[in-house]
Amino acid sequence: MASRFKHVLIVADIEGSSGCWDYRGSSFRTPEWARACVDMTRDVAAVVDALFRAGVDRVTIKDFHRTGYNLLPGMIDPRAEIIYGYCSGPVPGIGDPCGAEAVIFTGMHAASGSNGFLAHTLTSRIARLEVNGNLVAEVELFSLVLAQHGIRPIFFSGCPVACDQAAAVVNQIVTYPIDKVDGPAHFDADSWRAGLAHSAADALQNDRTQLLKSRGPLQAVVQMRDGSDAAQKLAKRWHLDYDANQIVLNAPDMPTLYLELIRICFLTPLIEKILPIGLVAYNLRGRRGLDWVRRQIK
Repeated sequence: MASRFKHVLIVADIEGSSGCWDYRGSSFRTPEWARACVDMTRDVAAVVDALFRAGVDRVTIKDFHRTGYNLLPGMIDPRAEIIYGYCSGPVPGIGDPCGAEAVIFTGMHAASGSNGFLAHTLTSRIARLEVNGNLVAEVELFSLVLAQHGIRPIFFSGCPVACDQAAAVVNQIVTYPIDKVDGPAHFDADSWRAGLAHSAADALQNDRTQLLKSRGPLQAVVQMRDGSDAAQKLAKRWHLDYDANQIVLNAPDMPTLYLELIRICFLTPLIEKILPIGLVAYNLRGRRGLDWVRRQIK
């Protein structure tokens, strides 16, 4: 059966991929990360192949882990476009979604404050993130900002906790979990990856999900892992309210809140003013990191 979507965006992370089994596997420039990059690429490549076989005309991949340089392009069908690094817009972080109609999330993780595998939202420096009393995962943030561009979430893969969180915020989304409880020794990566690709292709018939609509007003409570000093420093930097190790953010909707979270997680007022230059430098670091991975796996 032909795909209902002609252009699909893949947002790819590493924690929920088949090659990341501990924090070092998600860390920058470690041997474990180099191996995880290879398996993350294999996962994405399998999904890309399945999408093209199912009749998708165009696939755009956003590498969304750490520096945004984790995927090895020589292992992925060259018809797919990979967006490396980070852009300020039109979708913060992602850049230009290029007219995609649907989004597939692979290798994702659960929200900060939950018990999923390497759970965090945007950064591990956030111990817990609640919005109007509910934990918020990246799938919700990304789905809401992409909805402004008419992009529908149809598929999600990550640990079982992450999949449950995705299903809770995106009604009828197709999920495909990866269980990492028993470790890599008992994990059949090839079999799991084949199932991932098959499930992602099946999701191309998923016309039950809807574009997420942002609710508001919102109050976010951001609990910092490094304690009250870290929270106070960030709150004073951005003129925000705080209490002990918690920063309080108020926003009219989730896309606005997403921008505020990006500020406190990744920017300073100075870097924000020179953001184009800062992004060039950060993306250069990412390219050098990926070059390092290539040398490690030779």
